[in-house]
Amino acid sequence: MTALAVLVFAVTVIAFLPVLHGQFLNWDDEENFLRNDGFRGLGLPQLRWMFSTSLMGHYIPLTWLSLGVNYAVGGMQPRGYLAGNVLLHAAAAVLVVLIARPLLAAAFRGRAPVHAVELGAAFAALVFAIHPLRVESVAWITERRDVLSGVWYLLAVWAWLRAVADDTRSYPAFYALSLCAFSGGLLSKASGVMLPFALLLLDAYPLRRLGLGWRKLLAEKLPHFALAGLGAAAALWAVRQGTAVTSYGDYGLGGRIVMTAYGFVFYPWKWLWPVGLSPMYELPARIDPWVPRFLVPLLVCVLVTAVLIALRRRWPAGLAVWAYSSLMVLPVSGIVHAGFQLAHDRYSYLSGLGLALLAGGALVLVLRAGAESRIPPWLAVLLSATAAMVVLGLVAQTWRQTRIWRSSETLWAWAVDLDPRCAICHNNLGSAIIHSPTRTALSPASAETHFRRAIALRPGRPTFYHNLGGALALQGRYGEAEGPLREFLRLSPDRPEAPGRLGMLYVDQGRYAEAVPLLRQALAMEPRFAAVRADLVRGLRLDAQAQRKSGREAEAKALEAEAARVEASAPPGLGAAARTYPR
Repeated sequence: MTALAVLVFAVTVIAFLPVLHGQFLNWDDEENFLRNDGFRGLGLPQLRWMFSTSLMGHYIPLTWLSLGVNYAVGGMQPRGYLAGNVLLHAAAAVLVVLIARPLLAAAFRGRAPVHAVELGAAFAALVFAIHPLRVESVAWITERRDVLSGVWYLLAVWAWLRAVADDTRSYPAFYALSLCAFSGGLLSKASGVMLPFALLLLDAYPLRRLGLGWRKLLAEKLPHFALAGLGAAAALWAVRQGTAVTSYGDYGLGGRIVMTAYGFVFYPWKWLWPVGLSPMYELPARIDPWVPRFLVPLLVCVLVTAVLIALRRRWPAGLAVWAYSSLMVLPVSGIVHAGFQLAHDRYSYLSGLGLALLAGGALVLVLRAGAESRIPPWLAVLLSATAAMVVLGLVAQTWRQTRIWRSSETLWAWAVDLDPRCAICHNNLGSAIIHSPTRTALSPASAETHFRRAIALRPGRPTFYHNLGGALALQGRYGEAEGPLREFLRLSPDRPEAPGRLGMLYVDQGRYAEAVPLLRQALAMEPRFAAVRADLVRGLRLDAQAQRKSGREAEAKALEAEAARVEASAPPGLGAAARTYPR
């Protein structure tokens, strides 16, 4: 078994080697890493920040701690962070081997050869680890939280399986390890919050522990439920601090039901047919439950559930896997929703484990049938070779998918090709073009087309106007840039960028009297806005020069004095003033 675990680890690493050539992406990486110095180091200020922040709607102190280690070792080189993701994911694959073995043995009730169970466990782990759906979690530095929480989650399951395997003196130690690992997972990302329910599902199948009675099984997991409650509360707090929960007023009960059913069907389908994987499956502006896109998944969800319930005695694994997948997706489905997405590939990281176990069980069936001579030897060899071909095919597809995540431009160009009506994809592609290291004089014009397309698709999103104004300003079309930036200010009056960018535009136009009040407002809202501070100082001094030329010496001196005060009051450690535009 050790040799198989090593093989799984090695194949997983090989499948994700192209990830190491990736970069920080304009998809949360900039906010989390490039514009954030809170995680940079392991000193007391950094640790205090890690355990108190809810940046971008997540409370993930252990994830930040692991990223702080990355920074301490290799600074801001993307390769080190990506290597950490790959190694953590490979460790998760090894844990799947250790979990799959007892679960498959329990499912077959000891009526399968040991070698068949071990090979089935390894196959299940490989199907989980090298599936193209894993690429988003591994190739995206921000999703360190996915792979780290996944390791903790799997460790918690393995320890719990060891604890309940028998009633020896090792039970307390393994049970305590399960609780500690579960705590670590919740402090890395709340995606494993449904673990206690998953353990109850394992009690039903394949462990068949229901004979102990529900009261005992529930009591056994009360500490897990208590931790899950704390984790859910912390996650909800962080979401409300860093973003907004989608209102039921925006998408009514009918919309939420079909959104949930869509998620229940989407992830198993993508697991079976991983084609057209995208970083953004955008939530429509309006959901009509009766259109085929949502009605069909709803009918499929009802039909599959009914069929699997009817077959529960003959094929309990099918219902258990379907229930587990739906259970793990439930917290990120339409019931409680936040963000612009209808679905995300990364949400399948834990929910797809049951499907991987089904694949492992299928290989065990083949190997058992071959060992018992119930199928011809040539057929057993052919089916086993098919499993090997599946692994090779998944490696090839994953290798290809990782190359898409290499840079922001390749990522969003791919996304726009998949869905030309994705407004966020157009916006992010435009930003990637503008900020590309290979930017040319024609790049802002190219980006402008994508920003205009994004606005046409979703005219109510403020950032699109901000970025369009930036693209126009970079082309020297200051007069045209004013309109989008004014619209940005109207839609987002509470964001410091709104008055700040319009004020910076006015400085470029020499409209200092109009620029200075806006820049003062932006700086009062965000004292660490380096570009605004620099342009306010510049605008004050240029305005002072204009006042002096007009003979207003007193006004000029007052403006110069204010410029000196603003320049001197910059917070310690404030970076250089970069006149870039948000994504």
